[in-house]
Amino acid sequence: MIPVLDLRAGRAVLARGGRRESYAAVRSVLTGGGGEGDPVPLARAFHEDLGCDECYVADLDAIAGARVQGALLGRLAGLGAALWIDAAVTDPARAWGLIRLGAARVVVGLETLSSLRSLAAVVEATGPERVVFSLDLRDGAPVVRSGVAARATPLDLARAALDAGVTSLLVLDVARVGSGRGVDDRLVSALRAAHPGVQLFAGGGIASVPDIERLADLGLDGVLLATALHDGRLGRADLEAVRRRHPRDSR
Repeated sequence: MIPVLDLRAGRAVLARGGRRESYAAVRSVLTGGGGEGDPVPLARAFHEDLGCDECYVADLDAIAGARVQGALLGRLAGLGAALWIDAAVTDPARAWGLIRLGAARVVVGLETLSSLRSLAAVVEATGPERVVFSLDLRDGAPVVRSGVAARATPLDLARAALDAGVTSLLVLDVARVGSGRGVDDRLVSALRAAHPGVQLFAGGGIASVPDIERLADLGLDGVLLATALHDGRLGRADLEAVRRRHPRDSR
């Protein structure tokens, strides 16, 4: 279970439906409703209060084409949790820059990927253990840049990513983020059946212990969580109960 921080202009914002222009600063039960939008106490609470040893950080400024929020990412990396950083990685130079800032893993998102050759170059330069390919979707349809396998299905794109050397896949439907609708069980089941050896993660709309349990039973290795942590629907006792029932394996 991997908590998420979405960063815009130095603040943590609450993602809903992929409409980034409307994201507001986070108000979280984890910080007593105070420190609105301050990512540092939120990241500390994820690690120390919820017991999460990983955190997914999306630099929305970088994803939109602006500069990487390097100083803030470096500060977050120093708080103890292993960071997955999504910051428009399209080449080895950007990937290594994030690793030097403290990223344990870099996320290569489909929405900012210039080509599948670029993905292969990042994997070759950094090693597959440091790369997570994010299969970015909106209402089930791949979010792609012009010329990047425009007619490919999610299963086609997952196969192409594996052919590029990827060993970790994240299914992220931005339309479901913050909705409580959960992920597309049929898609993740199909991906797990097609690729039993890959690390498989999902995010977007996961709101309850039954949601997490169902995905664990489908064979997922982890899930991204945000809104349900901030509004208190999921707390440390819930996460600990899931951890006891589904200890991490060595896939």
